[in-house]
Amino acid sequence: MSGKDQYNFMPPPAGEFLGHPKALWNLFGAEFWERFMYYGMRAMLAVHVAAAFFSHLGPGADAQASVTYGGFTSLVYMTGILGGFIADRVLGYQRSIMLGGALMAVGSFMLMAPDLTTFLMGLAVLVVGNGLFKPNISTMVGKLYRPGDARRDSGFTIFYMGINAGALIAPIVCSVWIGANYGYRWGFFAAGIGMILGMLVFQVLKSWLGHVGSTPQGQEGAGPVIKVTIGAFLLAIPAYFLLDKSWQNGLASNFAEGSAMFWLFDSLGVLGMLLVLLMVGLSTYFIMSGVRSKDTVQMQRYIAMLILFAANILFWALFEQAGSSLNFLARDYVDMPTIFGYQLHFTIFQSVNPVFIILLAPVFAALWPWLDKKEMNPSIPRKFALGLAGAAVGFYVLVFAITNMATDAGHISWTWLTLTYLIHTIGELCLSPIGLAMVTKLAAPKETGMAMGGWFLSIAMANYVAGLLAAEAAGGGEEAGSLLQYVSVFDSMFFIGIIIAAVFFLAAPLINKLMHGVK
Repeated sequence: MSGKDQYNFMPPPAGEFLGHPKALWNLFGAEFWERFMYYGMRAMLAVHVAAAFFSHLGPGADAQASVTYGGFTSLVYMTGILGGFIADRVLGYQRSIMLGGALMAVGSFMLMAPDLTTFLMGLAVLVVGNGLFKPNISTMVGKLYRPGDARRDSGFTIFYMGINAGALIAPIVCSVWIGANYGYRWGFFAAGIGMILGMLVFQVLKSWLGHVGSTPQGQEGAGPVIKVTIGAFLLAIPAYFLLDKSWQNGLASNFAEGSAMFWLFDSLGVLGMLLVLLMVGLSTYFIMSGVRSKDTVQMQRYIAMLILFAANILFWALFEQAGSSLNFLARDYVDMPTIFGYQLHFTIFQSVNPVFIILLAPVFAALWPWLDKKEMNPSIPRKFALGLAGAAVGFYVLVFAITNMATDAGHISWTWLTLTYLIHTIGELCLSPIGLAMVTKLAAPKETGMAMGGWFLSIAMANYVAGLLAAEAAGGGEEAGSLLQYVSVFDSMFFIGIIIAAVFFLAAPLINKLMHGVK
């Protein structure tokens, strides 16, 4: 670390607690409640949309709800880049977080509306608010530590535990307790209250942060906040239209059924086409950047990065069935356990992944260094392959259970779905934690921000694809909503996932060659 870096860094003013800056615990608390809001809302989203707005479609209700769910979760990952830019240039991180939290609270309360228009606008406001909150609070964690501080990684680990703790508790409170007993609309209300609590934590302990994330010079006062707030609500309008499929279906009717344009509007939708164009454009940018620089090594590293982006899309497209098709499966075909005479609500499964993350993350954190000492640590491409295999095998478990272990009533035990979530979590721990690090290693220093945007864009695309897959599993085909339809789609997911995993495993030496020593 240079002397200049040492001189420029100023620690937060509040001192330390348990070996870390006190400000970390402020961010931990705020993130806990923000994730409480998000995962509490997410646990109920698809099933509520199906029941409240699309029940007239019969078996097609789950399919339409899955598309809405996939569109929303996709847009959530698209707005982070803009939110980071606003924090850097206009508001600062502290004000961006407060404004983002306020917007998310408003959006959560709007989800209580009985009409689809207001509901979709609530989702759009949530999307914009998340873009201001989520990337910026994570960035602030890194700003608490001096460059080269060995505590940084453990600080992020503590922060990550806040994420998973919120994700664990939220479905239990918002959906299993409040939503199941008083209606999902009141579950959304509880999620909004959680967001308000997060804002209160952040504001009450704001003095611990001091200068960290403060307002950029020349942007003080209420003017920038008012301008960004107006801009946020204006941005929510196109987000609403990207979520609303009705007008897009109308566009499809202008083209001959069976034509390419009809398929694009009817199946892929405007949001899907936008995501494809953005990914193609970003990929072209990286390849051309390598060509212009005449740096063969960097160009090949970008090719490797884009190949891994493709694996990332497939993994999350399978993994993100949790909130849609797997939720519908649990609702209709899984026998839930009874505890003290009370039968658990099916949305309790939305808390299973965070439980496994909390239990297994320390194991994997220790496993990779141990394997490295044994010279058995898998390369990055093979870890991606293991992640894909985990996602695929999880669906085979369900295919096996439905085919061989279903009761006469056509139900399976809750233990099979729990096993699926366990295998999916193992896959996640093989792939997800190294993804962000991989991007920072493969991208040129001046283009790291753009590359990180590409990583989140790949996750956005994955979530959209996940919605389309869930629509097919839960409501597509002649056997819409039946176990036969789930078996058909889950079986296809397994075979596609395991084949692609095998391809990545075998192609690992070639991808490693393109990475030029990056591990």
